[in-house]
Amino acid sequence: KQIGWIFGEEVSAILLYGSGAGPDYLPDRSNVNVLIVLTRPNPETLRRYAGLHRVWQKEQVVPLFLTSEEVQAMRERFPLEYQDMGETHLVLTGEDPFTEPAVEVRVLAEACLRELRGQMVRLRQRFVEGGGSVEAVLMLLPLSLTAILPVLRGLWPAQGRTIRRTTETVIQDVQALLGLDLGAFHEVLQLKRGRIGPGPAESPRLYDRYVAALEALVNAVEKDVKREA
Repeated sequence: KQIGWIFGEEVSAILLYGSGAGPDYLPDRSNVNVLIVLTRPNPETLRRYAGLHRVWQKEQVVPLFLTSEEVQAMRERFPLEYQDMGETHLVLTGEDPFTEPAVEVRVLAEACLRELRGQMVRLRQRFVEGGGSVEAVLMLLPLSLTAILPVLRGLWPAQGRTIRRTTETVIQDVQALLGLDLGAFHEVLQLKRGRIGPGPAESPRLYDRYVAALEALVNAVEKDVKREA
């Protein structure tokens, strides 16, 4: 209602996506990701939204403003994000903008590999910037896992398979698909959910296990992409 009052007829659809639209939502921990599809982004209207944005920030609501044309352009420019949002969303009002066919398998596989390589570099860089401290590790690992979850979900459509939606089963399925040990991913998932709290001795070991698992995943996906080229 608040969005309708601010944007009026400029809104063509409002969607809930990400963990809030699936079984992995954690109250008071997960963000609420909202896609607001506009007919055109009007600067004056966006200024009126500023007050609501301050309220939403406190409630962990994260809005994304796109036009219908920009949503469709994501299919070619950001295929992994398009695939992930297209598969995990709920239409709150308006017409569903994710009506195009699924992203081509080859394109999706290559996008998965690019994102994994990028996340590997970012993890290493942030580890260095954080001085390798326990505090840095405990912050970095959940952020890294969150960033690669769309890749893990994307690997199944890239293999022409139907995915199961919970994070635990996604990790299990990718592990079975590629013949990898991704146990460290499960550990970091428990850390992300606040169920474990590794101490000063265990945190560096968890980081090492996670990096080894991520490197093995990158290598396995790279082999698959080369084989299909």
